[in-house]
Amino acid sequence: MNFAEENFDLKEIQKLEGHTDRVWNLAWKPATGVGGVPAVLSSCSGDKTVRIWEQSPATGYFQCKAVLEETHTRTVRSCAWSPSGKLLATASFDATTAIWEDVGGDFECVSALEGHENEVKSVSWNASGSLLATCGRDKSVWIWEVLPHNEFECVSVLQGHTQDVKMVQWHPTMDILFSCSYDNSIKVWAEDGDTDDWHCAQTLGELNSGHTSTVWSLSFNATGDKMVSCSDDLTIKIWATDIIQLQSGNGNAPWTHISTLSGYHDRTIFSVHWSREGIICSGSADDAIRLFVGCEDDLVGGPTYKLLLKKDKAHDMDVNAVQWSSKENKCLASASDDGTIKIWELTTTSRGQKKLLP
Repeated sequence: MNFAEENFDLKEIQKLEGHTDRVWNLAWKPATGVGGVPAVLSSCSGDKTVRIWEQSPATGYFQCKAVLEETHTRTVRSCAWSPSGKLLATASFDATTAIWEDVGGDFECVSALEGHENEVKSVSWNASGSLLATCGRDKSVWIWEVLPHNEFECVSVLQGHTQDVKMVQWHPTMDILFSCSYDNSIKVWAEDGDTDDWHCAQTLGELNSGHTSTVWSLSFNATGDKMVSCSDDLTIKIWATDIIQLQSGNGNAPWTHISTLSGYHDRTIFSVHWSREGIICSGSADDAIRLFVGCEDDLVGGPTYKLLLKKDKAHDMDVNAVQWSSKENKCLASASDDGTIKIWELTTTSRGQKKLLP
């Protein structure tokens, strides 16, 4: 999609209030917000609850439709919908991951996954919904197989990080898992086709132009051949792989660093998310949101990435999470220490077109 460089704005559509503590994470429900289906968003908080927000078809505004409570006993740090949208997984500092099912508009906790020694920091479903990954302060990454009747079996515990694991994220099309950690690294995990064991296929760290401090978050572009990560070191890094080799080599195609964006945030960058249209969003402890795009200005040295838009004071406190909606309406949600979620729309007017990379 093309954007006019001069004319764009991130317009605040609505502020969602209801949580009584910081909001840690967000997740848009798949297949909502399109085809007449109202958009649905989940949020999780230090107040031990998860809230489900639904957009009114009549007004376009979001309302809280459900509060999931009395299950987690500590902060809920992460939430993720299964690809079908039938299940919601929530990871908590109480060392458990809860699985919720939407039964006629009521959410029921149908499973509680235990095993981590302490805080669970992140949860992620693979593309088919057959696997779930969790990670935590205990330095481990767990892979769970989804069985019939809402049963889950741990099939692997991955011990490779030397510090707290902040986030797990599956590749958008393949069963390859990525984890980022307090130990300044991103690890790529792949399954051995012969033994079904999982192994670390690659470590992205300082030795290969990686981050020099805690890595907080990562995200993939629509085609899965590029990845973006962010860190305590105030940088955003772009990585690339040969997608054909990745698809044919059991996840063993190497990821290489192709670009570093620095100087755009002056405090820890907590969250990055790559939209289907090719826009990278970042949220930071400086209360700001930034948008970046890839340009075809100079392909000799590889793609370049430029600042598209900056939104200072997006929230009153740290921006903990940013998430583009899956539908192509340029809708963004952000979550903050100020206890609120904001819904934004990227508006543009066409002038002086410049082609952007996916």
